[in-house]
Amino acid sequence: MLKGKIVVGLDIGTTKVCAVVAAKDEFGKVNVLGVGKASSEGLSRAAVVNINKTVDAIKQAVVEAERTSSIKIKGVNVGVSGEHVQCIKSNAEVSINQSGIVNYSDVMRFVDKAKTNLKHLDIEREIIHAIPQEFIVDDQEGVIDPVGMAGMTMKGSVYVVLGMKTKIRNIQQCIERAGLVINGMTFEPIASGMAVIKESERKSGVVVIDIGGGTSDIAIYTRGVIRHSEVVKIAAQDVTRDVAIGLRTLEDVAEDLKIRHGCAYSKDLMQDEEIKVQGIEGRAPKSFMRSALTNIIEARMTEIFEMTRSSLKRSGYYDYLNAGAIITGGGSLINGTQALAQEILGLDVRIGQPEGMSGGMVGELHSPIYATAVGLVLRAIRDLEQQEQFAPASTPEKSMGDEKPAPEPELEGVADGKSDKESFLVKFKNWFDQI
Repeated sequence: MLKGKIVVGLDIGTTKVCAVVAAKDEFGKVNVLGVGKASSEGLSRAAVVNINKTVDAIKQAVVEAERTSSIKIKGVNVGVSGEHVQCIKSNAEVSINQSGIVNYSDVMRFVDKAKTNLKHLDIEREIIHAIPQEFIVDDQEGVIDPVGMAGMTMKGSVYVVLGMKTKIRNIQQCIERAGLVINGMTFEPIASGMAVIKESERKSGVVVIDIGGGTSDIAIYTRGVIRHSEVVKIAAQDVTRDVAIGLRTLEDVAEDLKIRHGCAYSKDLMQDEEIKVQGIEGRAPKSFMRSALTNIIEARMTEIFEMTRSSLKRSGYYDYLNAGAIITGGGSLINGTQALAQEILGLDVRIGQPEGMSGGMVGELHSPIYATAVGLVLRAIRDLEQQEQFAPASTPEKSMGDEKPAPEPELEGVADGKSDKESFLVKFKNWFDQI
């Protein structure tokens, strides 16, 4: 399955753009064929603020990925995040077809009806994902995959991810100007979750906290599916700026200090020491104590985890997080982050390294900063597997109580105007978008 089919994940972040080229071989292994990375200056809080700089960063990352993989990249699977993304739970109920056995068309009608039932969808927003959470077939509750079950009616809930059309269009413009085509679009907390969550954690209840450059993404999973997500507008770049202001130095110097000498948890600072930095533009060097740097970092990281804790409490799922929390993203690399998070969140915490890749240049991606990029690749591969799984079906069976045929399912994450949109298989892409 998927032999010879190559996918590309493109993570356009506030501080970096990363492109990962991969393919799944006949043995089921996902091999990393190429990796490219470039500094990003065209985004703020995960939103495009400078088209030209973003395009340049995308081109630079893609060129490097093409060089390392010896593959010409045309289509990419891109992540989307930011405060503009809104997640809503929508309920729906449909009649099962005349055979009395749930089929794929029934599920598609169910998802489509959940979309039409949305009360918060307006002309400014579009649907990024529609993810079934669980179903009730007649009186059987807690059904995750209803296909093949007997019944007369099916109802349940769908987790719908919405984004501002203008924000999404800006990302699309950047990719198109870079000479690329969007093959798929994924909400970044979902991508990160695919890369770092183990199946047992997904079922037991876990929260993924992806501390990126401009935003911190929160995603809660219980009983195998996503239940809640939120984007916090404080992240690693804010820590760097705090250090620059507090120590009166340049931001690139502050970033280096944060990485080399920083600590997010003062109780882990075993020994204080003096740190010297070069002065700005020929000014005399200055020195400060490492404890001062720690205090600055700890204050901002504490704020991030306090906001995360408030989000978890508001969600109603805090008491169901039996597997605790997974912290990933560049912000998780600061020493002491795990201990600080554990104290503030009151949960078991581990640092999430991206998994699921087993060959090729996989060693290049063994860092939390690549969690989103790896997740985008894994999701793209999973979507291709689903497409191969679906064979062209005959005319959909008429449903009980339905006088008209079910509407054609809306395509998620497919670039408008591309030939893929006419493909029958792509019509079923993400029909059961269970993460």
